[in-house]
Amino acid sequence: MDSREIALTQGKLFDYLDSPLHGKVRGEQSIMDFPLFSLAKRPQMEAMTYEMDGVKIEIKPSSSGIATMWDKEVLIYVLSLMVQQIGRTGGEVQNVFTFNAHDFFRATGVGRPSKRDYDRFIEALGRLQGTQIRTNIKTGTVGTKGFFSWFAEAQATTRETASGVDQLMPVRVQLCDWLVRAVSRDSRIYDYHNDYFRLGSIERRLYELAHCYCRDEEYEMPLEMLGAKIGSTSPLRTLKSQLKKIAAENKMPSYSIEVREVVPEVPARDKLGRRVGKPETVVVMRPKDRSTGVRATLAA
Repeated sequence: MDSREIALTQGKLFDYLDSPLHGKVRGEQSIMDFPLFSLAKRPQMEAMTYEMDGVKIEIKPSSSGIATMWDKEVLIYVLSLMVQQIGRTGGEVQNVFTFNAHDFFRATGVGRPSKRDYDRFIEALGRLQGTQIRTNIKTGTVGTKGFFSWFAEAQATTRETASGVDQLMPVRVQLCDWLVRAVSRDSRIYDYHNDYFRLGSIERRLYELAHCYCRDEEYEMPLEMLGAKIGSTSPLRTLKSQLKKIAAENKMPSYSIEVREVVPEVPARDKLGRRVGKPETVVVMRPKDRSTGVRATLAA
């Protein structure tokens, strides 16, 4: 069965779905601000850790690796459905969502999903359910001591048709309590630009960080700190080269970046009075227009 046949039949299976998604795709600030997903397309089997300014994060892989920035698309889509549902019901919160996979592809810019796209979608569900996260980040003033997964449950089943081919059923997922509290209580929700889904993993992280920090003015971050916030494991010289290329191409929606060398006003000197040390590399993120810092609201 090809992807077009799957798309045509999925919508007839359930009388009610939480899809389609109307309006913009949206994300929550905590999953935009911190490195919670692997930047690599290949399975990352090594654990990830992050510790800065009192925030601690530990991420353990499933048998198929840590959830990636491309897997994150599914999570963002489900969070968008949650925001939409809260707006419809006037604040009523649910954590289980049933949706048409083809609507996910539509929302994330895949016009004609292939069999490989559907295979990757199923793989993403598995990693989002299997990846284990432990963090001291509180959501809704509530902390979580143990590990949790992005999806407490994820079901993607098929049904064999009379012609003997497998037909993909609507997908059912259950969001973890940590995310439900983040969306429903903290309400730090931001719109994603449609072109976000055309970006590479580092560009996606830059866009998310700029969305969190820029508002209406430029924001400066030391290269080493930015690398940690992105979740990069590359040497700083490699990351610096990557960022310079991204800055030159200037394809990131809503924001631009600049890699800048800053000489300290009071340079360090050795015992003989000679200047020592190198200029500090900083990355400047700035909005391309004044409208990008506007935050979305749950009722929008």
